Order: sequence, then C-alpha cells, then structure tokens
Amino acid sequence: MAWFALPLFILLSLGGGGLVGLAVETGGWYAALEKPGFNPPNWVFGPVWTTLYILIGIAGWRVWRIGDQPLQGLWWTQLILNFAWTPIFFAAQQLLVAFGVILALDAMIVVFVVNAWRNERIAALLFLPYALWTSYATILNVSLWWMNA
Repeated sequence: MAWFALPLFILLSLGGGGLVGLAVETGGWYAALEKPGFNPPNWVFGPVWTTLYILIGIAGWRVWRIGDQPLQGLWWTQLILNFAWTPIFFAAQQLLVAFGVILALDAMIVVFVVNAWRNERIAALLFLPYALWTSYATILNVSLWWMNA
C-alpha cells in the first residue's frame, strides 16, 4: 500500500516546485543582473531542479513510510523553505532576504541528512545532490546580491 504514495510525494515536490517556478517571472529583471563567471546558463536550471525534486520526493516518501515524525517535520520544513526562496528572490527581488532563506534551507538539508543517516540512509543519500546544488546556489545567491547591491 505504501508504494501508492510514492507518486504523490514526487508530484508534491516536482509539481510544487514547478508551480512556484511558473508563477514567478524570472526573465527581465534577472537577465539584467550582473552575474559572476560561474553563473550557469538558464537552460541548466530546469533539468537540475527536475532531477532534484524527484529525489526530494522519493526521500520524503521513504521517511513517511517508516513513520519517523521528526524526520518528516524536517522534510516538510526544507520543502517550505525551498518553495519560499523563488518568490522572495525573483518576485520580491530581495536577494539578501533570499540569501537568509537559502542559508536556512542549507541548514535544514544538512540536519535532514544527519538525522536520516541513522534510520533511513537511502533518503539521506538522495539528499546529497540537493545539498551540493543548494550550496552552489547559496554562493550564487550571495554573489548576485554582492555584485548588484
């Protein structure tokens, strides 16, 4: 029966992230920002986030399946922070506030991995690419703020 929930977790993370992305205009303002040399081309973000949201959904399903309430709370918290970052950065154009949000997201991801490592190692491993990409995004976020403040 638990297998039937897997597509729902993937739909929640992938669909939620996709809806947030579609709801927020990223074009003109972002295109005009001065960017660091390590800024990826725009086409990279879609495939990377699609992959990460699938992994996030699978990890969420795995912690739900074992019934670990504190770990589920961490998973939900990181998802809320993840979904909050995009409108703060792009719609509100608050790069410094977005930097605070992504730092909190980084912390939640690390706390999730550390806590999941004991009871649900696969979920922890599924979060490692997410941790790496979000760390990179954090450096990019603060660089964009610094260069455009």
